[in-house]
Amino acid sequence: MAWIYLFFAGLLEIAWAYAMKQSAGFTRPAPTAVMVVMMISSFGLLALSMRSLPLGTAYPIWTGIGALGAFAIGVAVLGESASPPRLLAAGLIVAGLAILKATA
Repeated sequence: MAWIYLFFAGLLEIAWAYAMKQSAGFTRPAPTAVMVVMMISSFGLLALSMRSLPLGTAYPIWTGIGALGAFAIGVAVLGESASPPRLLAAGLIVAGLAILKATA
């Protein structure tokens, strides 16, 4: 169950990062409110996952899911660059997460 909590915590991290971007520096109330709710929910699920997963596994995987998801949203929705160096960096994050998961 801890891995499921962690996965959804990572998805919520992507959601709050996107909402933060949409908040325009906290000047738009609705996206700001969504961001706060998603942050609290993400942290809560992360905390639940850490009941049985080690910190050194749970936290990097949570941030990795968020980082990769935010990168994907940036490219797919916001028109950000998907240059080869950025794709390589994303691939390295995936490799690191796979190693952490394999050794947990």
